[in-house]
Order: sequence, then structure tokens, then C-alpha cells
Amino acid sequence: MKADALPETDKTAIQVIERISSLLDALARHPDPVSLKQLSSLTGLHPSTAHRILNDLVMKRFVDRAEPGAYRLGMRLLELGNIVKSRLDVREAAIDFMRALHRKTNQTVNLSVRQGDEIVYIDRSFSERSGMQVVRAIGGRAPLHLTSTGKLFLSVDDPRQVRAYATRTGLAGHNKNSITDLARLERELSLVRARGYARDNEELELGVRCIAAGIRDDSGRMIAGLSISAPADRLQDEWVDDLLKTVQEISSVLGHTPQPRT
Repeated sequence: MKADALPETDKTAIQVIERISSLLDALARHPDPVSLKQLSSLTGLHPSTAHRILNDLVMKRFVDRAEPGAYRLGMRLLELGNIVKSRLDVREAAIDFMRALHRKTNQTVNLSVRQGDEIVYIDRSFSERSGMQVVRAIGGRAPLHLTSTGKLFLSVDDPRQVRAYATRTGLAGHNKNSITDLARLERELSLVRARGYARDNEELELGVRCIAAGIRDDSGRMIAGLSISAPADRLQDEWVDDLLKTVQEISSVLGHTPQPRT
């Protein structure tokens, strides 16, 4: 139904919502309290209309009256934002982006998290066209040092923690390509930090190569890794940019604001 075909009461309700949204957006763009005159100018609302709506928002704590005639966003928005954050699951945030990345690459896209000394696969987007059998099902586990996502998590550990991991696990390998000594692992982690992404060159499974990048939450903490797995002869370097863009989009949904690299 077109807007001009809506009943008058519905039109009025939509107009009120649009006005509230414009006022909240204007307040969000300014870190300091904003005067009624400024808000009227920024939103195009008549001062009396803006004042009436702001009074209602103040009563509901969506807006605070910082001083006479000046306003800022209220604590109720923070409370609601924290509720949204607590309910937002990384799988829920990632799934549509994972499907889009899979459609672009036609390869398996994995979502994994760290549990102790292993990664756990928590979701996957794949199809038979990828030409690769999925070896580890959702819920499957793999050592950190043998996987691209695992290397991401090790790369944010400090050197002491990496050495402790090596001692605990013995850096056991699965095949001739596996990283099994600490010096080589430390060099690999330095590359991960420099590049901003990680690789697995047939270190976990012969014939399978992976690239992975980290998903971060609003605090900047790495909470998951997203990886593309492909037959060794099909993995393409141009997918790195697609992967990095995808994890940035997922991280943004989770509230992360990337810091400029120095």
C-alpha cells in the first residue's frame, strides 16, 4: 500500500516516527548537548513541534535535558542497546554474509570459535559444487596451530601464552606440511599479524588450503574466525579482499569500529 493511500491515522503515526528518528539522529551526530534552535534547524522541524516531541522523549528517558533548552541522548537508549548486544549471536550476525561470500567464491565458508587449545566449527556455508568434501562437521574440533582460524587466535596471544600452548600440545602434526616446531610457528604468527589474515597450506588436511580473518566485537576482542576452504589448486589470492571485507561487515554488525592501521 502506498503512503498516500494509508488512512490518516497511519500517516500521522508514520510522520511522528520520522520526526522522532530525525531528532535522535541529530543528537547522535553531536557529542555535546544540542540546543532546541540547533535541533530545529538540523531536522527542519518547527521549534514548537521539536520541543513537544523532545519533552515526550525526555519523559521516557530516550533523551536527557542536559541544561535548560539543550538536549542529549538518554540512558534508555543505552539500556536498550545493551539488551540488543546481549541477544546478538555471532552466528546470527554472520550467516547472511557467509552465504554471500560462498555464492561469490563457490567454496566452503566456515565460522569457528576458540575453545581452549582448539577451534570449534559452529557454522558453515557450502554446496556440492565446491568440489571438496567437508571433513569436519559443525561441532568438530581442530588444533589451533594447524588451522588458519586457530593461527588468528594464537596471533593475539602474547609470546608467553604461545610458548605455553606449544608445551601443552607438543605441536603435534597431522601430515608433512604441519607446523611442529615453535620457531616456525612464531614466524607464521608474525606474518598473520602483519597481513591481518592467516593461511593454512595443507597443514591440517592434504589437498585443502584455507584463508581466515578475525571477527571482532564492540570491545575489539576477536570472538570468531571466518575462513574459506578450497581444494589446494583452487584457492585464489583475490578472495582475501572479499574475506576481509566480509569480516569487517560482520564485526560492524557486532558494534566494532575498526581502528586505522599505523
